[in-house]
This record gives sequence, structure tokens and C-alpha cells, in this order.
Amino acid sequence: MSAVFGGTDFWTLGVILGLAGVTLLTRCFFFILDRPWGLPEWAHRALHYAPAAALAAVIAPEIVMTQGHLVSTLHDARLYGAVAGTAYFFWRRGVLGTMLAGMAVYLPLHLGLGW
Repeated sequence: MSAVFGGTDFWTLGVILGLAGVTLLTRCFFFILDRPWGLPEWAHRALHYAPAAALAAVIAPEIVMTQGHLVSTLHDARLYGAVAGTAYFFWRRGVLGTMLAGMAVYLPLHLGLGW
């Protein structure tokens, strides 16, 4: 008798309920405490860098890797698009312009030359 609720066994239901409980506890942790709690100053400063670090962790592998291997040729449009976007950002400091400059270089190379 391992199948319950349309093929889901008791272990799977237990894991789902356990993860739901852990999620509920961690999200409500600050409401459960009876006194105010604050972050140390060093942790508060570190959180300012978290969005940039997360973005770099997602974007960098997409630029320098393909199919799980490092790009081995300079005929990759993503490299030139990233360089153009980076150059625009350091020139004008605008996020929208950075994306537009990168795509303005990437698309002709990718669609036109097939890189």
C-alpha cells in the first residue's frame, strides 16, 4: 500500500509536508520573535552587493560557456555583445542603454553571421 492520492507515496507526501513546514518556519521567524531583531552592520553592508553578485553568477556562465564547456573561439556573438554592453555602461552608466548596446552588437553577429 505505497500509492496514495493518485500514485503519490507516503515518503513523497512526508517530504512535501516537511519542506512546507521548514519554509513556513523560516518565513515567519521574524514574526515569531518577541523582540526586534536586526542584522549586524557587516551583514547589512554585504547585502548591498548581493544583487550584483547574483546577477554575475547567472550571466557570466552564459557568456563564457556553451554546452557546459568554455567558449574556445572568438566567433561567438555573446562575447562581443557583452564587451559592447560593458563599454556602454562604463561610458554612460545607464542600464537600458547597456542592454540596447549589447543587443545591437549581438543580434547582427548572431543572426547575420550565424555566430
